[in-house]
Amino acid sequence: MDSWDEIKTAFHVARAGTVSGAAETLGVHHATVIRHIDALEGRLGVKLFQRHARGYTPTEAGSDLLQVAETTDDQFSQLEGRIKGLGQGVSGDLVVTTLGNLGGLLAPVLVEYQVENPDVRVRLLTGDRLFRLEYGEAHVAIRAGAMPEEPDNVVQPFMAQRMALVASKSYIERRGLPVSEEDLVNHDFVGHDNDESRAPFNRWLRDFVPAERIVFRATDSRVMREAILAGAGIGFVSGYDADVNGAFLEVIASKDSWSAPLWLVTHVDLHRTAKVQSFLSFLKSRAEEWKASEA
Repeated sequence: MDSWDEIKTAFHVARAGTVSGAAETLGVHHATVIRHIDALEGRLGVKLFQRHARGYTPTEAGSDLLQVAETTDDQFSQLEGRIKGLGQGVSGDLVVTTLGNLGGLLAPVLVEYQVENPDVRVRLLTGDRLFRLEYGEAHVAIRAGAMPEEPDNVVQPFMAQRMALVASKSYIERRGLPVSEEDLVNHDFVGHDNDESRAPFNRWLRDFVPAERIVFRATDSRVMREAILAGAGIGFVSGYDADVNGAFLEVIASKDSWSAPLWLVTHVDLHRTAKVQSFLSFLKSRAEEWKASEA
């Protein structure tokens, strides 16, 4: 069908609910919007919208068409991001995604990289959602756990994420330190709300600490970190947080079994671009410095 402009117009009318709202978004005259809707309905031989005083509401046929249009529009937007990333210069957006508890470690590295490459604009996206590299949602992903297996991605081992079991000074003043691992059952803990979490340190916590002793739960590592700082209980933070934050005291020595492997993930279409290769080299050099400092 040679009517993508008309379909796109219909999509924006459905999203805005009015012709004027769609016209403003598209940067066209409202008469153009009406002409596109009329032409599309004429071509398809079906009404796509119910017109009423408050605006336009999609019919059943309109909803079917607009569901496909929304997906297509999203894919075009993501494709645009991928194409922009194919340039050979070290410039433009650099989008990096990772877990929230790695943000503090990566932010200074990204700042240093941006200073050395002033034509780059950095975006650091943190959270548990897996950004879709094949749609250009990110240039580089740093992921933890099992080796990622999505097709068309280039996956490289990065480093092990050391985790530390810590408490705040306020908690220790109130409850004291555990005298042994066996004494952990007599203390309060901060933990993940998902009992199915496969992170090694979360599995260890479930094995060693009764569920009723996990008195504060959250899904965001940053929230858990703040709860530990506030004295809610003992909990896990990244080794980086434990090292730089003087308010934390490690409760027991960090165990290798708590660590999770980290992976550098890039899409095959962007992996060899100058910007991605430049950043990967920069990041790997900083990781070698971190390893040397811990040796």
